[in-house]
Amino acid sequence: MKTYNHIAFNKPYMTGNELSYIEDAVRSGKISGNGKYTKLCQEFFQEKFNFGKCLLTTSCTDALEMASILINIKPGDEVIMPSYTFVSTSNAFILRGAKIVFVDSTKESPNIDVSKIEQLITKKTKAIVPVHYAGVACDMDEIMRLSEKYNLYVIEDAAQAINSYYTNNKGETKALGSIGHFSTFSFHETKNIISGEGGMLVVNDKKFKDRAEIIWEKGTNRNAFFRGEVDKYGWVDIGSSFLPSDLIAAFLWAQLEKLEDIQQKRKSIWNLYFNELNDYCQENDIIIHKIPKHKTNNAHIFYLVFNSLKERNSMIKKLNNKKVNAVFHYLSLHKSEFYKNHYNGEELPWCDFYSNTLLRLPLYFELTNEEIKTITSIIKND
Repeated sequence: MKTYNHIAFNKPYMTGNELSYIEDAVRSGKISGNGKYTKLCQEFFQEKFNFGKCLLTTSCTDALEMASILINIKPGDEVIMPSYTFVSTSNAFILRGAKIVFVDSTKESPNIDVSKIEQLITKKTKAIVPVHYAGVACDMDEIMRLSEKYNLYVIEDAAQAINSYYTNNKGETKALGSIGHFSTFSFHETKNIISGEGGMLVVNDKKFKDRAEIIWEKGTNRNAFFRGEVDKYGWVDIGSSFLPSDLIAAFLWAQLEKLEDIQQKRKSIWNLYFNELNDYCQENDIIIHKIPKHKTNNAHIFYLVFNSLKERNSMIKKLNNKKVNAVFHYLSLHKSEFYKNHYNGEELPWCDFYSNTLLRLPLYFELTNEEIKTITSIIKND
């Protein structure tokens, strides 16, 4: 009888320079926020992806909360977003008193169904928050059209979307996170590029960049003081301690130096999964993760979609019994214990469908071809 070694769902990857850069930060005597490595990381993102002002944060959650403050969300405002997302996407606006207006996913993917957005816009709508699930772009042409038509802010939740792109109707290819007024990223240990915990706010609308920096620095104009723009600094706005230690940024910088290598390896893993499973999925009526035209794949997630909760859970059990840690993903936020009594009751069938049927397979840098073939062999064999 064949024995199996345990295969984790995720394993954080160290590129090799993390500890030396952290030591360098410690020896520099500057380990609080906004030090040498913070600046290196922020400049990297601005230059490589043509982002607006970038501000590292302690999490993507913090970045979303900063965006909520920046657009002055207040009680009674409405924010449109998918129900198939992580709770932070919603919490950031609920904390400011907003009403969340949830939208269904599409038949083709867990991303927000943009065809359902316009009918949900009211005079109270303040923003649209598209979530680029698995690093694959939402239909940003339509979202930006609605933004312009109704004077709404767009905050891209790009937590999973580093190094992923979208080609618009004009043939222009842009990095996800560079399209909306704001975007937010995560560097949690489960992401492609990591710092343990960590995130980033991107401010693409220039009129918000100065205030963003103030909110980031606890509501003070401290950075302007250090640049010599004011002769003293003080409390000028609301804010909080959103910026991370430079030790976290030092770890992140070691990751960013190897971004291309990490992405190349993850894509090779994703492609091997696809090649091993595509025929089997077609023969067994299982939806396999595919990348639509005009959108790129950053290999953040590889997922399969089954026909029922029973089928999905049966496959999870089958894999777990062979020591493969495969998992499901989000549960519909509109049906959550916290929000269900605030929801209007409209059915969101595709969101619920993915909650019940989507299965994520292990995907991390050090996953070997042999391990991938073990996983796919278990899936294909009864």
